[in-house]
Parts: sequence; C-alpha cells; structure tokens
Amino acid sequence: MAVETHGVPQLELEAVIGFNGHVFSGLRVHPDREHLIYPLGCTVILKRIKDGKQEFLHGHTNNVSCISVSKSGSYIASGQVNFMGFKATVIIWDYAQRTIYAQLLLHKAKVEALAFSPNDKYLVSLGGQDDGSIVIWNIETKQAICGSPASAHSAGHCLTVQYSNTNDNIFVSAGSGTLRVWELDLPNRKIRPTECNTGKLKRIVKCIEVAEDDQFILCGTTSGDIMKINLKTGLLSDCGPVKTKYSLGVNVIRILKSGNLLVGSGSAPIICSFFLLSYIREVQLEKGVTSIAIRGEGQQFFVGTEAAQMYRFNYVDFKAELISTSHNSAVKDVAITFGTSELFATCSEEDIRLWHIDKPKELLRITVPNMTCNSLDFMADGHSIISAWNDGKIRVFAPESGRLMLVIDNAHRMGVTAIAGTRDCKRIVSGGGEGQVRVWELQPRCHRLLETMKEHKATVACIKIKSDDKECVTASADGACIIWDIVLQMVIANTLFRTVCYHPEEYQLITSGTDRKVTYWDVYDGSAIRELEGSQSGAINGVHISQDGKHFVTGGDDKLVKVWDYMEGVVTHVGIAHGGSITSTKIFSNNQTLVSTSADGAILRWSSKRTS
Repeated sequence: MAVETHGVPQLELEAVIGFNGHVFSGLRVHPDREHLIYPLGCTVILKRIKDGKQEFLHGHTNNVSCISVSKSGSYIASGQVNFMGFKATVIIWDYAQRTIYAQLLLHKAKVEALAFSPNDKYLVSLGGQDDGSIVIWNIETKQAICGSPASAHSAGHCLTVQYSNTNDNIFVSAGSGTLRVWELDLPNRKIRPTECNTGKLKRIVKCIEVAEDDQFILCGTTSGDIMKINLKTGLLSDCGPVKTKYSLGVNVIRILKSGNLLVGSGSAPIICSFFLLSYIREVQLEKGVTSIAIRGEGQQFFVGTEAAQMYRFNYVDFKAELISTSHNSAVKDVAITFGTSELFATCSEEDIRLWHIDKPKELLRITVPNMTCNSLDFMADGHSIISAWNDGKIRVFAPESGRLMLVIDNAHRMGVTAIAGTRDCKRIVSGGGEGQVRVWELQPRCHRLLETMKEHKATVACIKIKSDDKECVTASADGACIIWDIVLQMVIANTLFRTVCYHPEEYQLITSGTDRKVTYWDVYDGSAIRELEGSQSGAINGVHISQDGKHFVTGGDDKLVKVWDYMEGVVTHVGIAHGGSITSTKIFSNNQTLVSTSADGAILRWSSKRTS
C-alpha cells in the first residue's frame, strides 16, 4: 500500500463487474466444482457458480498475468506484471483460508505462466520476455529449488508451461521455436531439458495440454494447427487439421474424458475428434477464445473470450449460454440516475451499458459501431440517456429499450467530449475537443442551438450544471475552469483539469486534474479556498461529492479510490483493487454505495456505510 494511505481504513469491496479475457487460461473451475476463479486488474476473483456470490483475493500490486489451480484444490497460484527493472511477484493462496500462503519473488517484470505438480509438491513458474527463466519452487518450504533459462539461445521466447499429470518431476515448456520436456533432479538441485523433435515443422506454440496418462503432449500453435508429441520419446507423431486450420491460431486446448478435444481458437471454441483432428461441432462467439475451463467430468464447461465475456456450455447440446459480460477496454464515464441508488450507466469505446447496482448484470447495451462514446448523463426525469461521441454528434437514447430518440449532428467540430442535462430536461450543455461550450434546447422531435461560448482553448473535459439551471461550470485541459452565467467567472490553475463538481449547497466548487491536487473554489468570486494533496503519483481523473456534502470520493492514475471528509480535508477510507488507472468515481444518493471504473474495463462497487 502507498505510504500516503498507510493506516487508513479500507473500503469494503462488494462486487466487481469485469473479467480480464486477455489472460490465457485465466478462467478456471476449482476442483470443488462450485467456484470460478479468474483475474481482474490486481485482484483474483472467486465466484460461486450457483448464486454468483464473489470473494476477492487481494495482494498483487499490479495486473495479474497468469493463474493456476492445484489438482487437489488446496492452492491457487497467481503471477503479475511489474514495471521494467522491478521483480514480479508470484502469490500462492491457501484456498480454504482465502489467505496468502507464500509470496515468491525472483522473476523480473512479468510472470508468464504457472503450473502445479500433480501432488502439490512443486510449483513451476515461467518469467516473461525480459526474464526468460524457469524456476521450480518447493511449496512446503516456500523456497526456490533451482532455475534455468527457459529456452536455448538459438530459440525464441518461451510462452507456456504445463506439468505432467502423474509425475512430480516432469514438466513441459513451449514457445517460439522451443518445445522441451524437463526432468527435476532433486538431489543435485537441477532441472534438465530434453528438446522435442518436430522435424521440419517450425511453429510458435501458444498452449500445451498433457494427456491424463502422460502418453503424449498436444501443442496449439499460432499457425492454427495442433501438434501431437510423444512425451516419452519427444518425437512428433501427428499434426492437424491438414486442410482447414483454426483461424487466428489455437489459444487453448482441453482433452475430454471421451477422448475428444475442446479447442479455443482466435474466433470460436470447437470440438474436434482425437486423432484425425477433424471438426465435429463449432460455435461462433464474440472475439477470440482465451480460456476453456472444464467442470467435473466435462459435461459442462466455461469459456472466456477477449471480449471479456463468459459463457457456459453443456457438452450434450453444445449451446452457448452467456453468463457474464463486461467492458473489455477503458471505461470513459459513469452516470447515475437522479434521486435513486439502483441504476447506473457506463460508456466504453463503441457502447453504452446499463447496470443494476444489486445485480452486477448488464440490463441493456447500446452500440454505435466504429465510434467512441466520451461521456454520458441521465436526464433528471430518467426518460433519456444523453451521450457525447467522437464523430461530433450528440445521441439521445431511451434507457428502457436503447432506441435512438434524437441525434444532434455536427454538435462539435473536433468531437463531443463532455455533456450534461438541465434539471428541467429541456436543455443540454455540451463541450468539444475545440474548447467550445454549447447550449442546446430540446423540442419535440427536434433541437435548437441556443448559445455558443468560446472561452476555452483546449478540450472541455467535464461539465456540471447548478440545480437552478441558471449556471454551469466547465473544466478544461487548458488549465481553466469557467463558471458560465450572466456574470462570467473564471478560475485558473497550473493543471490540465480533468473533473469538476459543485458542493450540494452550490457555494463552492471542487476541481482536480494532472497536478494531483484537489482544490476548493469560491463560486462567487472564483478564488481558491483550499488545496489538498490528492495523490502522490499520477493525475486525479474523477471527483464526486455525496448528496449531504459531508464526503467526496476521488480516483486517478494511482489506482486508489479515496473517500475524503469534506470539512476536515483528510482521507477517511481507501479502496485498493483496481489494476488500471481509475477513470471515474460516483457516490450514489444513499451515501453508502460507491462505483469506480478504470482503464482496464473494470467496474467496482464499494460499500461506504462506515462513512455515512
């Protein structure tokens, strides 16, 4: 934890919407058959399949890059990425206690892959591109036994490791032009590799699956075929499919008890027969498949994709049931409905999604292909969602159906970057990339431009409107916050403003931005009243004040959610779970629920009951 938040009570994380679908084989089913295990940011999530109840394993300081579960289910191992020059942690978790069993620190910058030995004796860890080493750890003593470079100097980077199913001393590694079977020589504390012979085939192996009886290894390649290698001899025995390869490469393979294979390719999971590697059945999903997790004997299995979606399949009918959705790119903005604490909306790239606060499940998705939604807001009556888009258009949607109700073309020349609606629901205030602020009047089935204001010299980042609809404040990257009224007030600071909001009593403003400070301003004369050190590292991107005005919440590039006492100007609680920069924060009208969003697509719900 950062020094600045040391000793500060932590917020309680209630629910997470999100799944990092870019971690290969990141979605796992625990051997108890009751829990899904998957990463999001620097958190490992345990989700009960029956009712969706979530538990969280906190301990990583950066994004989780790989996950492995021991055969007995007693341990979970997770590795992370870190900055260049720093070591990346491997954490072994005690599953029963939900606590850290051991922290292992040897690899530089990234842990690429992890695998447990069949009897929970050892853990093998593979370092990333900047590390290039394989290390064997003794789980009982929590110490490294030995290590070795993962691949020969003439070969490329190693990408994956997999343990034998029957022997604690045998494991396999593979990658770009390298495929090795390793044997652990415990008395001499050495691991000795044997190169596998693939003949003339030159492949980049992305995934390995070892047969249950250890007779052979299956290797999925970026070329879209699967190599079958004899584990004892290290010789290639088969390769297929010969004609129709799997599009965009093979990302994951699982062997079923029946002898059939489940193959996850760059676009679809496919069942194929065992020896001929010919297709039997195929289902097309949204974006590439990166995880297949078999539950029990394989009658049911779960699939994770790059689109951050999770699907449940029954083997018999082989139909996909979508069980979880989330954003797979940075969440740009979050909006909450006026006067209630039930619904909120988020926008990311080309879609807007509507969520219910109690059930982290998507209620509605509105998609505008190939466009980016920069900002959104609910109208106070709840009858429409107004949104700002990079093609210079303002789009108004119905929140129940997602129907497009109104489009304002050419609203801003360099894209619409900020938006807000008045309480009477008759006007929209928008800001653009060119620095203009415009006021639009909404009429039945049409609109009218009322005012164009040209004070800002750079992108308008945030707009807030006073409750009487007679005044608004805009924050811009030009270092100015402007209060628009009959009398024009301006506050100027040496920062790129990211966010601004009114205190509920509307006599003061709060701003923040790239200077890492939170500043209170007097609305009447634009003078600075107070300046707080909001963060020790990185810009503050989101600020929101509770309806009673007692607390406000901030989030930014330091990945910490901070709840502040407004009068005292001190942090009362801190939330640690985000793996990416926080893009937006909101306090619901009940003053007890917080929502924060981040650049890795995560939406986190926190309980702040202790602060109310």
